Amino acid sequence: MSKLSPSDLPSFDALWNFDDPAGTEARFRELLPRARESSDPSYAAELLTQIARTQGLQQKFDQAHATLDQVDASLKPEMKVAKVRSLLERGRVLNSSRKARESVPIFKEALRLAQESNLENYAIDAAHMLGIAEQGKESLAWNIEAIRLAEAATDPKARRWLGPLYNNTGWTYFDMGDYSEALKLFERDIEFRKQTATNIEVGIARWSAAKVLRHLGRVEESLRLQTELLDDPDRKNNDSEGYTREEVGECLLMLNRPAEAAPHFARAWELLHNDPWLSRDEPERLARLKRLGGV
Repeated sequence: MSKLSPSDLPSFDALWNFDDPAGTEARFRELLPRARESSDPSYAAELLTQIARTQGLQQKFDQAHATLDQVDASLKPEMKVAKVRSLLERGRVLNSSRKARESVPIFKEALRLAQESNLENYAIDAAHMLGIAEQGKESLAWNIEAIRLAEAATDPKARRWLGPLYNNTGWTYFDMGDYSEALKLFERDIEFRKQTATNIEVGIARWSAAKVLRHLGRVEESLRLQTELLDDPDRKNNDSEGYTREEVGECLLMLNRPAEAAPHFARAWELLHNDPWLSRDEPERLARLKRLGGV
């Protein structure tokens, strides 16, 4: 029996649902036996890198590393894309498991190999991850470099990185306390997303800009924008509503309206307290929501 050609198999990247990594892993595993029958071993190797990514997003870090060990054992010199994707996912697992310093040289190697192989999309991914793994000025420098690469890219997939990069760079400025520059990036993000992205992604950009307005002291303006976002059907009964309720509460608190703020904090806690990443990384934030909400 002849082996399947890659054209007989789906584009597994289109199967991703980042809000449901466990469900995505199940879909990828269902595809894996057919992938292993493919005439192109790169397909199965790349699919395994994405299974590792789903595992990392579920905080199953040891399993993710083991999956990537399988990939690395199967790689041939000509499998450049699979090698770059394995490096990217190895770095992401390390970064997510609080080993950011260990991830940096891996992302740098992914960037080097991607650029050597003219893989614009993955080169920008690597530079963007260096912006996340590094801190302060180093983070900012990598974000700016990633934006430069994306703006110069000819691959449409590579240019789509501009939205996330504007957002990430905005948060880097925010973390440095430069709220004015952060707002400029978030406003660029809003305009870019309006042209290229879903309503959900536009909403994330608008939420980010509104939060910065609060930190700039433009609290009434921030409150108006966050309240408008609460009417968005995509921000109902999910984490997005939780984060928006939190910001509405913070605005009301700054305006000396704690009684009005309390139900928003309570609703935010209700929607966010089971988030495994917030529970691990920001337990004090959840405790504050619970306290201010009177839960």
